[in-house]
Amino acid sequence: MQGYILRTQKVKDEDLLVYILTPSNVVKSYRFYGARHPSVMNGYKIDFELIENINFLPQLRSVLHLGYRWLQDRDKLIIWQQFMRLIYDHLKDVDSLDEIYFNELDLCAKRFELSNAKRLLIESYVRILEYEGRLHQEFECFVCDEPIVGKMCLTRGFLPSHPHCFARSEFDMKKIEKLFDTKSTIELNDEEVNSLYKIVLEGL
Repeated sequence: MQGYILRTQKVKDEDLLVYILTPSNVVKSYRFYGARHPSVMNGYKIDFELIENINFLPQLRSVLHLGYRWLQDRDKLIIWQQFMRLIYDHLKDVDSLDEIYFNELDLCAKRFELSNAKRLLIESYVRILEYEGRLHQEFECFVCDEPIVGKMCLTRGFLPSHPHCFARSEFDMKKIEKLFDTKSTIELNDEEVNSLYKIVLEGL
């Protein structure tokens, strides 16, 4: 079985609770401490086995780290781990999942080395919102319900608003419309990307 480690949590001694996103669910497992255990860290993609336990959580065993070279880039690793926390918070109470979440992480991980990390994750965020039916492409202000023309603001979940209704960083509506349509940040400058990424970190 393969998955991405969304979260690790220390328990007694050096044992860990490990939350792993697989194509079908978020697995909550227990990793007993031992000198021979490979490192498990938030953001790693791993191949693993689960030893079922009737009275307790399944035990995480036979862990193999499926590494990417960019994990050695501290800046990219931090951004990647931020996205893992966001995905964990979004999915932690869901029993079963469609493959889109795992596939999105797979897609981003494969492109992370040669692409701008923040741009990749913004584009992934938009695709997830669209899949969940929460991408607001009608561009009506969520505060006053009136159409938006020209400049606009966005908040968590990329909800659109007028600048005078909900003051945040302003964006050109045409650029955001292009982002939502094409799932590409190509027309956005770095300042706009940084502003959008701060919104992404507010949560899905």
